[in-house]
Amino acid sequence: MGEFPLFVDLEGVPCLIAGGGRVALRKARALLACAPRLTVAAPRFLPEFQALEQAGKLRLLRRAFRPKDLEGNRLAVAATGDRGVNRQIAALCRARGILVNVADDQEACTCKFPAVVRRGGLTIGVSTGGASPTAARFFKERIEALIPAGEGELADILDFLARSRAQVRERLPEGARGPVFAALFDRCMALGRGLSGEELEEVLKEAARDE
Repeated sequence: MGEFPLFVDLEGVPCLIAGGGRVALRKARALLACAPRLTVAAPRFLPEFQALEQAGKLRLLRRAFRPKDLEGNRLAVAATGDRGVNRQIAALCRARGILVNVADDQEACTCKFPAVVRRGGLTIGVSTGGASPTAARFFKERIEALIPAGEGELADILDFLARSRAQVRERLPEGARGPVFAALFDRCMALGRGLSGEELEEVLKEAARDE
């Protein structure tokens, strides 16, 4: 059965990682891109974790995972390097309704980390359902190559499109908005930037005349 792709706002959301090695660090960096309130529990940590703690990015519990560490968390990652402990964490999370990602154990996961493409406000996740991380990276690289605008240009375009939505809704009836949104996007991509106020007004007037 296919998995449902869902984008979740993790800003300020309590999350836990059990483990202090390379896999745990990779998961931590992926989560920190979304600014959660992150706690990491492990008897030993790679030096990179210490640097993240000093920068105020996360909190370290310098001991082995304890079940009470899950209290109040919405998402957990089991990356201890011990399959039995990871499975125990997964079972606890399932019982408590906490989303859990388990390193190298797809059957124990209730959520998976996709390969991610980020360009400004654009986020694209690529998943093979755990079948092949190599395949996910392959398609991620090809998606990145298909995005023509640089990160700064794309951020400007998406910012403009977000700001223009209110004006389009105010000026045009619902049935006419879709083609205008498409026209605005096409023009932005052709120019490599967001439109000026005059350019936006031109598109809106053209759409109004066509009504």
